[in-house]
Amino acid sequence: MKLSVIMPVYNRERYVGAALRSLLRQCDDADLDIIVVDDGSTDASAEAVRSLIEQAPCIRLFQQANMGVTKARNAGLQQLLPQTRLVSFLDSDDISPAGRFRADLACFAADPDLDLTYSRMTLIDSIDDETLEPAADSHSITVRGIHLSAGIFSRNLVERIGGFDEDFNQAEDTDYLLRVFESGPRFLMPDTVALYYRRHPGNMTKEKNVPFREFMRAIHKSIKRRKANPSLHAVDGIFDFKDLAHWRFL
Repeated sequence: MKLSVIMPVYNRERYVGAALRSLLRQCDDADLDIIVVDDGSTDASAEAVRSLIEQAPCIRLFQQANMGVTKARNAGLQQLLPQTRLVSFLDSDDISPAGRFRADLACFAADPDLDLTYSRMTLIDSIDDETLEPAADSHSITVRGIHLSAGIFSRNLVERIGGFDEDFNQAEDTDYLLRVFESGPRFLMPDTVALYYRRHPGNMTKEKNVPFREFMRAIHKSIKRRKANPSLHAVDGIFDFKDLAHWRFL
């Protein structure tokens, strides 16, 4: 089954190579198509991607003027190949753990009607960029959080849900996942670690007040949808919500 992985990039020259290498090491586990959408980077992000394309033609690079991550994700969805049957995502500063695709794709092989696997994520403050594994002195926590990279979505599910809501500059991923689970997909929640979420000073989600405001707006939209349409499913027990103190050491 062809698996397309969408990666938006904006000024991630320092990290994008490691993110792509973490996918490429899994080429024996999945028939990969890696869609990189450079969202108007002003650094050498595109050059870093091109240097890997020479070795790995499964990487396809698309460039656009800077329009934000939501439109970049939608641009990636527009580039899905006709033969794509599964879709996932990886941010350009995160890492896909070795063996992740082998573990989760086995679920789809066992159940052709499966819409989605939704796995766990490890938040971590230090990655060894040679081994692409947590550094020896790193601090981490593993949860079932809210992150697109935790999911592998069937092509049919992606087409039913539609694109990302471009009304969001942040939390478009939260809104998308809420819409996915509201639709009542056939899903599994493996204990696979689907990504290493790299915490660093450039994380967009560290912008003061913005993430919480956008997150709550996504929740509010979900409540309004379910109130207007009682046939939609409640999203309970899917995500691990933690008190802020629980994350503070990161």
